[in-house]
This record gives sequence, structure tokens and C-alpha cells, in this order.
Amino acid sequence: MAKQAQPISPVKNFFAGGFGGVCLVFVGHPLDTIKVRLQTQPKPQPGQAPLYSGTLDCFRKTLLREGVRGLYKGMAAPIIGVTPMFAVCFFGFGLGKRLQQRNPDDILTYPQLFAAGMLSGVFTTAIMAPGERIKCLLQIQAATGETKYSGSLDCAKQLYREAGIRGVYKGTVLTLMRDVPASGMYFMTYEWLKNILTPEGKSVSDLSAPRILFAGGLAGIFNWAVAIPPDVLKSRFQTAPAGKYPNGFRDVLRELIREEGVASLYKGFTAVMIRAFPANAACFLGFEVAMKFLNWIAPGL
Repeated sequence: MAKQAQPISPVKNFFAGGFGGVCLVFVGHPLDTIKVRLQTQPKPQPGQAPLYSGTLDCFRKTLLREGVRGLYKGMAAPIIGVTPMFAVCFFGFGLGKRLQQRNPDDILTYPQLFAAGMLSGVFTTAIMAPGERIKCLLQIQAATGETKYSGSLDCAKQLYREAGIRGVYKGTVLTLMRDVPASGMYFMTYEWLKNILTPEGKSVSDLSAPRILFAGGLAGIFNWAVAIPPDVLKSRFQTAPAGKYPNGFRDVLRELIREEGVASLYKGFTAVMIRAFPANAACFLGFEVAMKFLNWIAPGL
């Protein structure tokens, strides 16, 4: 492995991760909107064409009907939640690494990095689950033309009024099932690629921006390769009417397999993968830039 630049600071990870998350949302939200609309579109009746034939068709119809703003529907919820969520995510990863070190200079193995990444997925669920619930509802609302919710705050208020805190946190278990293994893969892959791309005798902190973008983008693809099936189940479950799936994700899984086959678990695959590279490249570049800035202004933190 390449030499670790300096001791791990969960506090710096917290602030740098928040900035990286904001970068990710601005770059990736349009294709996230497409992904959710593809995943939640109703099954067509016999003889009818589906609402969207694929990623490009969904993108084209969204632009024609709603303009560029349609691609950014529901972005307020992830923007509000993404700074603390990614801050907590990177904090959890930094803490997970620190907990496994006997000495500050210890270099972790890849299984240890995977375990630290999984811890970050646990940390983010409390913020991620309600944010994803609100985002998905607003995204499909725009697609159907209904106006039940005037915005993110109104959506949260109505969900709480209708079903209490459980209504806001609907889909938490599926969020955990998606994010814990996917986060492990995400961070392990990023650290692995950084080490591969670091020249012999150099520190990972010396990596150029293009190499960081490449490592971050591929890490995002590996993350979503693991996350897509539970993400499809989560999107369906979180946007379903109350009481439709009394047994949770098992009912969603059975219905999808029975009606649409195993391939339905990979709905939105193209949109996800197109989004994954640039969005996560932006995230990790933002993280690394912010980390360098924090190391400059507060080297002892």
C-alpha cells in the first residue's frame, strides 16, 4: 500500500465529507430523479406501452414536460440532509478506521477498510431514510402531475401528521440493507484505487485531481453495483400507499419477482451507472480539496 499521509482525523472527515456531499448532489441529482421515476413507474396494462421506455426516454419526457427544473425536483431534501449525512458518513468511516488502529501510523488492510465503510452506512441511516422518503415522493409526484406536497417541508409535515415518526422513517430497514454493504464497498474501493494510482514512494495526498476523480468515480460504480437491488425495493416501499406491503420488503420483493421477474431488481441501472461516476468523482474530489484545506488551517486537529 501507499504510505498513509498523516493520522486519521474523524473531525476533519466530518467537515470535508459534508462538502463532498454537496458536490455530489449538484452533479448527480438529475439522474437520481430519472432513476427513481424508472424504478417506481407503474406496470403497464396489457397492450399499453410503459410510461418510460428507458433512461433516455425518461430524460427526454422530463425535459419536455417540466424543463431543466424537473430534473432537480426534490433536491431540497437531499441538499438539506446531504451536508450532515455525508459529514456523518465520512466521520463514521474515519472513526471506523481509528477504532481498528492500535497506533496512529498503522495502515489498515482492505477488509478493515470495508468494515470501517460499513460502519459509516450505519451512521448515516438516521438522516438518509427520511431524506430518501421525501425525495422519492416528490420525484414521483412531479412525474404524475399531482400536487399533494408543496415541497420538502410540507411533505415531512404531512407524513408526520398521517403516520407519526414511523411515516417519516418508512423504509429504514431497506436503507440499512442498501447502505451498510454498499458503503463498505464504496470506501474500500476508493482506498484501493488511490493506492494503485499512487506512484511508488509517494503519498496518497500527492494524487492529482484527475486520478482522484477516476478513483472516486469508479468507487461510486462499485457502490451502486451492490446497492441497486435493495434501492429498487426501498424506492417501491417508500412510495407505496400505506398498508400496501404489510410484511415490508418481503412483500415488495415477492411482488416484483412475480410480476416483473428478477430483472426488475435492476430497474434504473443505466441511470444509476451514468450518474455514479461523475457524482462520486465530484464527491471525493470535493472531500480531498476540503481535507487539504483543513490540514492547512488546522494541522493539529
